Amino acid sequence: MLAKVFPIPLKPGKQAEAERLVHEFAPLGPGQEDGTLSFRVYRDPAKPDFLLFVEHFADQAAYDAHTGSAAYKELISGKFADLITEFVEIDHELVVGL
Repeated sequence: MLAKVFPIPLKPGKQAEAERLVHEFAPLGPGQEDGTLSFRVYRDPAKPDFLLFVEHFADQAAYDAHTGSAAYKELISGKFADLITEFVEIDHELVVGL
C-alpha cells in the first residue's frame, strides 16, 4: 500500500472554493478508481486557508492512474492548483494499523 499526505496551504480567502472543488472531485476521481483505497481531506478549524489530504493507494500504478485521470487534471492540477500557495507531497510507510 502507498500512503500519501499533502499539507496544502491555500491562498488567503480560498478555503470555501477549495473545499467545493474537493467535494466535486471526490466522486469523479477517487470514487471511481479501483486502486484508490481511501481519499480523505481535513480542515483545521484553528488554521484558516489550509487543507490536509490523506490518501491511500494500492500501489504506485494506482497513484499514477489517479493523478493521470481526466478529473484530476481538470479539477486538481487545474482549478485547485490556482488556489494553493505551496504543494508538498509526503510519502509514508505504514508501521502499525488497526
